[in-house]
Amino acid sequence: MTYIMCVFMFGLIVGLVAVASNPSPYFAAFGLVVVSGMGCGILVGHGAPFLSLVLFLIYLGGMLVVFAYSAALAAEPLSETLGSRPVALSMLMYLGLIVTGVWFFWGGWFSNFWVTVDEIVEFSVFRGDMAGMALMYYTGGWMLVVGAWVLLLTLFVVLEVSRGLGRGALRVV
Repeated sequence: MTYIMCVFMFGLIVGLVAVASNPSPYFAAFGLVVVSGMGCGILVGHGAPFLSLVLFLIYLGGMLVVFAYSAALAAEPLSETLGSRPVALSMLMYLGLIVTGVWFFWGGWFSNFWVTVDEIVEFSVFRGDMAGMALMYYTGGWMLVVGAWVLLLTLFVVLEVSRGLGRGALRVV
């Protein structure tokens, strides 16, 4: 199980580097799909399969909407790919920063994080992830409304930033 979790974490890091180093929305969206899949795999490994499924479906649905709008408004004739020289150099720089950070902070601080939420199953009636979701809706309903408004604002900000000066497909003739 430890090897599978390490593969998920490595895929998460590679996907985050691909998103951070790619200027094109087409290939950055592929990195976001990899990041969401690997992050949900990490959640499943820690014992939260229901939360993982809900987050994966909601995240990919919202990302699909943002990607469709930003791809329509930011139509580039010659976009940078993952194999081009500037993107590859940027990826190597980010991976170097990550390796430097891991080397700097290496120690025993991560040894107790491989505990799942179902370790105390003898004392609980519910699974940990389902009780957590119910508690999130019960006590944090107002935060879900605030989060929805923030996501709507983020959608408009992404659309405005990706529009640029050319106006894309929505320009007035």
